[in-house]
Amino acid sequence: MSPPAHPRFKRVRQVLRQTVQRYQPTLRQPLSDQTQQSQKTAVQAGVDALSALETRLAQPVLRIAVFGLVSRGKSAVINALMGEAILPTGPLHGVTRWPRSVYWQPPIEAVHDVDELPQIELIDTPGLDEVAGEARGAMAQEVAQQADLILFVVAGDITRTEYEALVTLQAARKPLLLVFNKTDLYPDTDQQAIYEALTQLWRSSASRTPNAALAVDDVVMVAAAPAPLQVRVEWPDGNVTHEWEKLPAQIDRLKQALLTIARQDGTALIALNALREADSLETDMARRAIALHHEEAEALIWKYAKYKALAVALNPIAVFDLAGGFITDLVMIRALAKLYGLPITQHEARQLWQAIAKSSGTLLLSEIGTGLLMGTGKGAAAVWSMFDSAGGFSALLSVMAAQAGASGYGTYAVGKAAQIYLEQGCTWGPNGVKAVMQDLLSQIDSESTVSRLRRELEAQLLASSAK
Repeated sequence: MSPPAHPRFKRVRQVLRQTVQRYQPTLRQPLSDQTQQSQKTAVQAGVDALSALETRLAQPVLRIAVFGLVSRGKSAVINALMGEAILPTGPLHGVTRWPRSVYWQPPIEAVHDVDELPQIELIDTPGLDEVAGEARGAMAQEVAQQADLILFVVAGDITRTEYEALVTLQAARKPLLLVFNKTDLYPDTDQQAIYEALTQLWRSSASRTPNAALAVDDVVMVAAAPAPLQVRVEWPDGNVTHEWEKLPAQIDRLKQALLTIARQDGTALIALNALREADSLETDMARRAIALHHEEAEALIWKYAKYKALAVALNPIAVFDLAGGFITDLVMIRALAKLYGLPITQHEARQLWQAIAKSSGTLLLSEIGTGLLMGTGKGAAAVWSMFDSAGGFSALLSVMAAQAGASGYGTYAVGKAAQIYLEQGCTWGPNGVKAVMQDLLSQIDSESTVSRLRRELEAQLLASSAK
């Protein structure tokens, strides 16, 4: 049964639809050049992917990917959660040869209200030490990027290969639970010992990457398929035999951990993962849209830079120089956005100009100061030229040229900065992908299991916004 539509999903779907609509003008433009046509085809592929992502959110699914080396019991863990042997298991390597998934419907006594949970998909993956290094990394990254939550299954001493696999998965920036399986065979192992083992592997690796233990949000101890116990059986006729009794799976801790995450943060994780995928798609699409109009954009920026330089040079009043230059920058920003099919309102153009002024304050502050100083000097030179035509006119031309150069360069800098912003797809607008992602992150409880994810993504967004 699908859960009722959540406000988070409604908002994310709206953002995705708006993003798709934003690129329709680009797709309608006729292009003759083969290179441009290739870029346009890539934009179309991105639009299709965004549309598919929006459709997928109509019936959201929490995807949980299970990783680990061979013989660690990945499939057994999934079977134990399912309550039946759906996936094949065995002592030989290679039982699982490709990623495959099953849908987990927790028992009603564990959930109480099934409608409070999103649908849950468990993804089984091949043993990471069976796949060649490069292919292993590619497969792990692809599955990890699609997943909303990662389980990494270990058993016994953690190996160097397992640590390296954790480092690879760490780059996906997803909530990660380390599942220590076969506790019946390793009864002395506890959570602290596992964290210490990971830290020791990090120190011995001399790696500059962060300690993979920092990526582990929780360690859960389980015995998905405990070793059979030999029991003594006394029969009524006095005979005594020994039989092997199959023990029940000890999976309740993992089940409870997953249900808690699904109940508290499931919708946020699904929405965030969709937004991250959309952000990646939109960044690529915007870059290609920029490439389609690179020459036109360069010509447009230079045109406005020359207009502003000429207007400032000919205007004798300093305050009007600054006001006219500011308006020229705003008009240029909106013209660039229109060229790329990325609409910006007058208010948004003003906010963008202010953001550019703040990030490159020295340059534009210098232009403003130069404008006021030279604008005043230009007025004085004009007055001087009335009394000393030769000297005054020469001074006036010098001031006009200097001021025009400073103003024109300032507009060119604003244009290039605006171009970079537009290349990022205007994703920082009030209804942009990054803005909605930041809002969703703020709603995650700082005490929840996925609080590490919140901190990492907020830092990533902050770094992105500072560029």
